[in-house]
Amino acid sequence: MKIKTAIAAVGMLSALSFGAFAAQNIDTTQAQGLHSLGTISVSGIDGAPSDINQQLNHQADKQGAKAYRVIEAYNNGNYHATAELYN
Repeated sequence: MKIKTAIAAVGMLSALSFGAFAAQNIDTTQAQGLHSLGTISVSGIDGAPSDINQQLNHQADKQGAKAYRVIEAYNNGNYHATAELYN
């Protein structure tokens, strides 16, 4: 249940803009037909789900991705999330 809650929270926060050229959080349907660049993970994040989204966004931007899709998220005292990157 924690995983579903965390993924839902991160997904809802994807509507927030973190910059004009920031990578966008997309869903499975939007990812169809896009080229995968691999995956990224962030962990040890103590804060709100928006902090996860911000860290994933930052990592995706560093990798040159235009979009990312959260494929795993959970809270075990600290947040952890994995996302697939797309170009």
